[in-house]
Amino acid sequence: MKTDNSTQEFDFQGKALSGLMMLLVQVVILPVIGTLPFLFFDEKVAWGCFVPVIILFLICMFGFMIIEPNEVRVVLFFGEYMGTFKKVGFYWINPFMTTRKLSYRLKNMEIKPIKVNDKIGNPVMIGMVLVWRVKDTYKAVFDVDSGTLPAEGMSNSKVLEKFVSIQCDAALREVTGHYAYDESRNTAAEELTLRSGGTEINHTLEDKINERLNMAGMEVVEARLNYIAYAPEIAAVMLRRQQAEAIISAREKIVEGAVSMVKMALDGLSNEGIEILDDSQKASMVSNLLVVLCADEPAQPIVNTGS
Repeated sequence: MKTDNSTQEFDFQGKALSGLMMLLVQVVILPVIGTLPFLFFDEKVAWGCFVPVIILFLICMFGFMIIEPNEVRVVLFFGEYMGTFKKVGFYWINPFMTTRKLSYRLKNMEIKPIKVNDKIGNPVMIGMVLVWRVKDTYKAVFDVDSGTLPAEGMSNSKVLEKFVSIQCDAALREVTGHYAYDESRNTAAEELTLRSGGTEINHTLEDKINERLNMAGMEVVEARLNYIAYAPEIAAVMLRRQQAEAIISAREKIVEGAVSMVKMALDGLSNEGIEILDDSQKASMVSNLLVVLCADEPAQPIVNTGS
């Protein structure tokens, strides 16, 4: 996927005044100016002067804004981007400028398990946890089309979260399709799988999501799988397959150990000079030892009182 790493974000170029100073002007000075005409003119003229002061007071009230740490405001003046205001504190700007609130803070998102086919076609349920944040406010505000979402009561932050969720879903499906769920006859011995991949799978997932989010001015800090399982319709069958593979593996170890112990017994008899067994007796002893060592149940001893 082709991504654009350029940015058009820049710091706010307009003039911002101290919010406390402007609050003092509005609360003290403007009321004084509004009441002065009542001292020098008749009531009709005084009210004619007082009304504009009230209108000015109300308009100026829209210019105040509070900026918290790791919080910014994207400033627009009649549709023109004026920059991103990043100074922390209480400020007043031109009330005819509109602002959109964004945050540089880390955001946590859990992508609930979705059904995806792995590399060999098995349906699996896979979910992930994502840590992300806004990197470029210009792209985050102007390159992501909110459509009708704000009309449904969704803020800029909610619009970005929905965008991130959809892109993570797509990236998760893409990455899952490149790996098998677990080792099987259809996978190579050293092939990476979803269960064994761990850190490498997570890094691949981060890269894929970053490719998708970079165009919208966001970046991934961490992405990791937090849930992975076979889909319910094949879970029981796959469980039996895993149990069978575990039993076969255990049996191989048991037989390997039994053969080693039988060989050690025969070598011990030979080294001690005990050669009382002919070939048929050795074969019988080997058979009995293997049965005893490989059996699931304890052997039942039989006392032979005669030949």
